[in-house]
Amino acid sequence: MDLRFDHNGLITVVVQDAETGLVLMVAWANEIAIQQTLDTGFATFWSRSRKELWRKGSTSGNTMQITQIHVDCDADTLLYRVRPAGPACHTGNTTCFYRTLEEALAEETL
Repeated sequence: MDLRFDHNGLITVVVQDAETGLVLMVAWANEIAIQQTLDTGFATFWSRSRKELWRKGSTSGNTMQITQIHVDCDADTLLYRVRPAGPACHTGNTTCFYRTLEEALAEETL
């Protein structure tokens, strides 16, 4: 099976806590990031803003050990099931999805 990367050579990665089922974050990976993830057993992504590879937790220590990798039916999204060593979000929250849309919109108007 061939993965379907976008025009930038990236594929969406949904990251889920293998124990709780909580969706932790969404990130992107290129072929090299996926290969490094497979080789090391720890989640590695492609940073679209910095235009470089980054292993989650390389500076914070909040690594994500891979337990399984699933591919969706269209082969254009991956699901990394992980054992997180700390919070997923740079804000310190367990998940990047810690607020509702209504809360986020209310923050903008303040």
